[in-house]
Amino acid sequence: MIIATEAEAQVWLREVLGVNDAGMERLRKLVLLLLEENERQNLVARGTLPHVWVRHVLDSAQLLHVSRETLPDGEWLDLGTGAGFPGLAVAALQPDRPVTLVDSRRLRTEWLQRAAGALGLNNVRVVLSRVEDLPSGPHAVISARAFAPLDKLVTLSARFSTPDTVWLLPKGAGAAQELQMLPESWNHVFHVEQSLTDANAGVICGRLLGGNPPRTSKAKGKRA
Repeated sequence: MIIATEAEAQVWLREVLGVNDAGMERLRKLVLLLLEENERQNLVARGTLPHVWVRHVLDSAQLLHVSRETLPDGEWLDLGTGAGFPGLAVAALQPDRPVTLVDSRRLRTEWLQRAAGALGLNNVRVVLSRVEDLPSGPHAVISARAFAPLDKLVTLSARFSTPDTVWLLPKGAGAAQELQMLPESWNHVFHVEQSLTDANAGVICGRLLGGNPPRTSKAKGKRA
């Protein structure tokens, strides 16, 4: 089932995901904050704004539903969060779960701080940093939306994962191809789920069990 309209998105959130009145109000406020801030900085493409509930809110919220696994409790790490999707939307839907939003752009992180405060989300931590500079540590869930190709993302982010960590990675039409191109040196149980918001898109879900990035041979003339 592909959800195509703003009304359908809001019905799905209530009837399938079970979002209550307070959760829906937080999402509505998030949408208003996004529309207002997008006049000052380009948080999301302007062409997506007439479909903000489908393209951004539901596209984020579906991560709580599409995985075949029960999501573990514990901290959610959203890498390259940008305008806060999916991480800020998840935090609005699960205000008791700690959510860390990471982005390397100061204006984005300053807005994320203001938005989380306006939404009353005490569960949100905003970090201004490149992923490469983050301290290592385990998280229950890792998400990243249009942040990096899968092989690069896993190489950068494996140190935040344990075999129990669930990864939820919205991708475009190349989701299956990205998964096939993941080096065999990574031991994983990833699979692709159909996106609810785009017939041509998928969500890579699953767990990283172990492994290492493939070794690269040293260039000739370089010392070992």
